[in-house]
Amino acid sequence: MDMQAFNEQIIEEFRSNSGKVAIFAEHPMVILHTVGAKSGAVRLIPLVLTESDDELILFASFAGAKKDPAWVHNLRATPEIKIELADGAFMANVEECSTEEAASRVAHQVTVSEQFKAYVESAHPRAIPVFKIHVLQPAGH
Repeated sequence: MDMQAFNEQIIEEFRSNSGKVAIFAEHPMVILHTVGAKSGAVRLIPLVLTESDDELILFASFAGAKKDPAWVHNLRATPEIKIELADGAFMANVEECSTEEAASRVAHQVTVSEQFKAYVESAHPRAIPVFKIHVLQPAGH
């Protein structure tokens, strides 16, 4: 599957349907505007957003792949990014959770999502990185 074409389709559907994407119908979505760690180019990454205890969380499950998605490396290099929601955008600092906190959050998420549980099992032994979003300021469109 061409991941870039898939992501472009998801982004188009997200923007055309007030943030709703059919294949992720039950989950809120965001679009990260990451900065390429090597290229410096802005990359748009559609992701499922998890809200937990008034926190915005991103899991780098990469659909159970054995390696981290490229956006993880980009966030580690440049954690201050723009994030699009259905009703607007904002600037944020994205903080990677410690190994222990990530493991705890992954363990909890496995109990609430069968699909996520399958991703974790497929990714094993890769530990899935987890990121917290801290809103900095509204960014406009």
